[in-house]
Amino acid sequence: MDIHEFLELPHRFRWGGVGGDDCLTFPASWAARVTGTDPAEEYRGTYRDREEAQEILRLFGGSLGLMEHQLALVGAVRVHQPTTGDIGLIRAMTGDTRDERIEAEIGAIRFGPLWACIHPAGVRATKAEFIAAWRLPA
Repeated sequence: MDIHEFLELPHRFRWGGVGGDDCLTFPASWAARVTGTDPAEEYRGTYRDREEAQEILRLFGGSLGLMEHQLALVGAVRVHQPTTGDIGLIRAMTGDTRDERIEAEIGAIRFGPLWACIHPAGVRATKAEFIAAWRLPA
């Protein structure tokens, strides 16, 4: 499966990554398709909302620590110039409504010059600053 086929699949936003994905399980689902191993497997279904997700992030010192640890499990390596199919941690605006929009760290997948990420309304591709990026093994 290539990135285009993956992004065309029906995606739903679901905290905990069961029956859908959230902002960190979405790129993990892509990694699972590419490598055959789900880097988020041990956490899927263990949280149901943003607050419970934050508890897991605190264990790793934040999103970067969690992604670094979990992506190492599938052999991903850090890159400085991400290309299509790479996984990234980006800074982007998020929230269910305009009144709740906040800047957040979000897991995403590089798609040309954009980053694809999951949102309550579905998959969105956006320009964004990346904090870190990883290349999955072929």
